[in-house]
Amino acid sequence: MLRLFPARTNLKRLLNLDQLLSNKLRVAETPGLARNISILIGHTGDSWYWLAALGIIFLTLASFRLWALVLIAAIFVLAALIMAIKFSVRRQRPQGEWGQLYRRSDPHSFPSGHAARAMMLAVVIAGLGPSWLAPSLLIWAPFVGLARVSTGLHFVSDVIAGWIVGYAAGWAFLQVINTYLPQLLS
Repeated sequence: MLRLFPARTNLKRLLNLDQLLSNKLRVAETPGLARNISILIGHTGDSWYWLAALGIIFLTLASFRLWALVLIAAIFVLAALIMAIKFSVRRQRPQGEWGQLYRRSDPHSFPSGHAARAMMLAVVIAGLGPSWLAPSLLIWAPFVGLARVSTGLHFVSDVIAGWIVGYAAGWAFLQVINTYLPQLLS
């Protein structure tokens, strides 16, 4: 006879495994090269850097104005979606001292906004181009999520959920762009 465990027991086991794996990947409290690289890679997913860079592209490169505008809009829409999920779930970030700015401004960890943003940008840019940039971003996106775990700001499950939301949002943005943008430009 098949014995089924209560859902709570299974969820508790998954959360314990998640915390154990997250702790094994963590380098936040260990000064050195691994910590510094993790901090740097994690910051490359910050929305304000992307928004500033896309704003500069919008203002200076006429041939990329629409591209930059689409990505800026995608970042804002995704941010609203991520915040709605975070405030619905309300999972607290892992305990730690590093990253107080993130801990104060956004105490919720599920899903990882950085992981979602990185994956969404990689997917949208893979669909829109330029073709030379897409492979780099598809390699970069997973590292942003892993960096967020190693700096102690997220659990592994936060990042996996972020990647899934980011991928789905990127795919949805491409569908909307491919459906409505040609009509707006004609």
